[in-house]
Amino acid sequence: MQLNYKVFGEGDPVLILHGMFGTLDNWQTIAKKLAEHFMVFIIDLRNHGRSPHSDEFDYTIMANDIREFMENNWIYEAHVVGHSMGGKVAMQLASEEPDLIQKLVVVDIAPKTYKGNHQTIFEALFSLDLKELESRKQADQLLQEKIDSYSVRQFILKNLSINKETQHYEWKMNLPVIHGAYQHILDKGNLSAPFEHPTLFIKGAQSNYILPEEFETYKTYFPNAVLKTIEKAGHWVHAEQPKLFLEVLTDFLLN
Repeated sequence: MQLNYKVFGEGDPVLILHGMFGTLDNWQTIAKKLAEHFMVFIIDLRNHGRSPHSDEFDYTIMANDIREFMENNWIYEAHVVGHSMGGKVAMQLASEEPDLIQKLVVVDIAPKTYKGNHQTIFEALFSLDLKELESRKQADQLLQEKIDSYSVRQFILKNLSINKETQHYEWKMNLPVIHGAYQHILDKGNLSAPFEHPTLFIKGAQSNYILPEEFETYKTYFPNAVLKTIEKAGHWVHAEQPKLFLEVLTDFLLN
C-alpha cells in the first residue's frame, strides 16, 4: 500500500505515526521543528488522511505497511515515534522487525488492552448526514450535541473534505472500517519478542492511558524503556505542550 506522507529536513530518518481519527497534519508543527536535526517523515496510516482505504485493518497489517514504506523509501533503519493507535503500530513493528528501529518513542499509550471510551464520538460521527451538510461550522454545531469538547470536535473535523465531483462533504478516514475494527484497536497487539533497543514512553500528566505503577510490566516487551511525564498535558501531549514535548523527544533521539 502506498501511504501518503510528507518529509522535512535532512539527516537520520524519523517516522511519526498519528493516532486514531488523526492525520499526518496533526504532527506537522513538531515535524518541522524536529527537521532541524533529522529527516522527518509524517505518514497517514491506512484508512486515515489521504492514504488508501482498505477493509483490512489491524496492527500486524499496519506495521507491515510501515515496513513496506521504509523499503520503498530506501530507509534501512529509523527512529519511530507513534502516538496512541500509532504508538501501538510502532510497538508492533518493533516486536516484528526490531532491526528496522534504532530508537522507539511511544506517546501516551501502553502495551495493554484498553476499555473503549469512543462510542459517543462514533455515534456523533455516524449521526452527521454529510450530503446535507453545508459547512464545517454547521458540522461543529451538530457534533456539539454529543461532543462537549471544542478541541476534540476540531480534531475530528480535520477529517472533513469536499468531494470535487459531488460537491458533498465526506470523511477522509474510512469511518465504517475504523468503527468495525475498534475492539482490535483497543487490544494490545501481537507483541512477541522483547524489543531491546532504547525506548521512551511519554505520558501526559493529566492522562490515564499510561499508569506509572504498571510501567515495570511494560518492560516485559521493552526492557530498555524509560518513562517521561509532561506536566499540564493530557492525551494529546504534542499539541498541548509542544515545546516541552519537543525538548524531551529531541533529547532522547540525539543522546
